[in-house]
Amino acid sequence: MSTLLHIDSSPLYGRSVSRELTAAFVTQWKASHPDGRVIDRDLNATAMPPINAEWVGAVYRPEEARTSQQKELLSLSDALLAELEQADEYVIGVPMHNFGVPSVLKLWIDQIARVGRTFSYGDGRPKGLIIGKKATFIIATGGIYDTQTQMASFNFVEPYLRSVFGFLGVTDATFLTAGGTSALNQGHDRNAFLAPHLQSVQTHAQTSQGDHA
Repeated sequence: MSTLLHIDSSPLYGRSVSRELTAAFVTQWKASHPDGRVIDRDLNATAMPPINAEWVGAVYRPEEARTSQQKELLSLSDALLAELEQADEYVIGVPMHNFGVPSVLKLWIDQIARVGRTFSYGDGRPKGLIIGKKATFIIATGGIYDTQTQMASFNFVEPYLRSVFGFLGVTDATFLTAGGTSALNQGHDRNAFLAPHLQSVQTHAQTSQGDHA
């Protein structure tokens, strides 16, 4: 049975382009995987504290030596890691915020980037431990940041996510971007804007059929 981890990070909910597109991905994925399971994680509905010195100390202390307080500090991280490990595939909705990822997504990454769990330096070199997974990042940007455009160098979303997830071992990554969402604030028809992006997302979700027996 295949498992999909569905993550949303937009605070806009009903007005969110990335949420609408991840929902379409999930619907198509379910149709292609009738026996599949979906884990939903809404980062805006999750109390995601920033990591602190105590958290770092708990991470680097051997598991069997951790105090009850340290185990409690890592409980959210452990739960998020369990979702990552259980899933075969990830779909992550990412609105661009100030040229980067939303703060809640960065906080989530800080919780799941853990030495000994998602990466190691066993032989002195970094090694990703989340292997055999595939990820689809559905990005929504107010402006247009495509390669060769004037604003391309301002796009820190895709390079950052590709680097971080590649570091953790997820190298099978697809990026689908809906650029120019600011037009929706200027009266552009939402359905017309979304149509090609919905088609792209649904086609990609459909092609994942059979990838995981």
